[in-house]
Amino acid sequence: MIPRMPTNSDLLARSLSAVWHPCTQMKRHETLPLVPIARGEGAWLYDADGKRYLDTVSSWWVNLFGHCNPRINAALTDQLGKLEHVMLAGFTHEPVVQLSERLRDLVPTGLGHCFYGSDGASATEIALKMSAHYWRNSGKPEKTQFISLQNSYHGETLGALSVTDVALFRDAYGALIKQNATVPSPDWREANTGESAENFAQRCADSLEAHLQQHHADLAAFIVEPLVQGAAGMAMYHPVYLKRARELCSQYEVHLIADEIAVGMGRTGTLFACEQANIRPDFLLLSKGITGGYLPLSIVMTTDDIYRAFYADETARGFLHSHSYTGNPLACRAALATLDIFAQDDVLNANRDKAAFFNRIAQPLRDHPKVKNFRNTGMIWAFEADTPHTDFAQRCFSFGLQHELLLRPMGNTVYFMPPYIIGKDEMQLLVTRTLNIIDALT
Repeated sequence: MIPRMPTNSDLLARSLSAVWHPCTQMKRHETLPLVPIARGEGAWLYDADGKRYLDTVSSWWVNLFGHCNPRINAALTDQLGKLEHVMLAGFTHEPVVQLSERLRDLVPTGLGHCFYGSDGASATEIALKMSAHYWRNSGKPEKTQFISLQNSYHGETLGALSVTDVALFRDAYGALIKQNATVPSPDWREANTGESAENFAQRCADSLEAHLQQHHADLAAFIVEPLVQGAAGMAMYHPVYLKRARELCSQYEVHLIADEIAVGMGRTGTLFACEQANIRPDFLLLSKGITGGYLPLSIVMTTDDIYRAFYADETARGFLHSHSYTGNPLACRAALATLDIFAQDDVLNANRDKAAFFNRIAQPLRDHPKVKNFRNTGMIWAFEADTPHTDFAQRCFSFGLQHELLLRPMGNTVYFMPPYIIGKDEMQLLVTRTLNIIDALT
């Protein structure tokens, strides 16, 4: 007997009774219904009644090559018939070795060692622990502090929250976390009138230098989201800041952690955002798009120097961190299939053409009198809506669904991070219907 497919109302009722949804005030769903999704295809999601929604945010920035991508599906089907999982402590397998070797050849030279986790916050935790443990093994146990940019976001576990500068989280969990310092963000929206993005970035780098000069003896690492601070409202900045940060961290013996969880894998126009500053961080963090949005996986890549500091006879000098699903073969195969698509489809060049096309057709949106700070980096677009509504984000989300768009504003910041397979007709639909929504809400 073929089971009956659940209806929208079935899914809604069952989800509300059994599922506690992430970063959500559940009471809001008394008036703002959940969106029940039954299937996905390409850049579109479909509910159980057949209504479609253009996934303009890549389902929280992870889905690079569309839902139910046939090539990633085929890779996972093949892997399912071979090995679904084996612990990585004391064991290894072909997908994790192959993925590590391929990433080593793609990232800035010298990041030759991969440590695996399950998600972005785990990658942050790993990098912070590894940095502090490195300094301990190197005879500098006092270097246990970290710094990050103002308005930074690096995850929501307790260690990651210690370098996340979001007031909502800090107020809720501040008593549980180690408070670390922040330095000014080079977000060009904060520049003085007439000040260029590059000059503002240089000025912010001067503040970083002053902080390092005063506190470097206690600092283990500086963690930064290269080029775009996602949860800060897609705050974009000039790559000269990264170049200066690399020079300063080297000068003051502080690790530089590049959190490319959201901005890596081609999202900023290059495979890795730090390439645009021609720098090599001490740690490179990957997650989200690395598996094409299929399975949880995160990777911390680091240098020979850091790896050697843990290589010893004593267990206590080894890196003491593990996850049950570390280096899962299925997730690694999804990541390998994702890298295959990048190579076979010349994705980065195709994305540059798509970004240029989108910027041309988005000119009416850029020129709209209620649109402020329209900006673009790679396959990320954002702007602020000049609106009187304090609940703009919720209104925009609801209006978007009515217009077949999945929009997820942050405050009054509307952003697009679509799957790379989005077509020209879909981009035109996105612009036209976003204009309609802005007209209605401003």
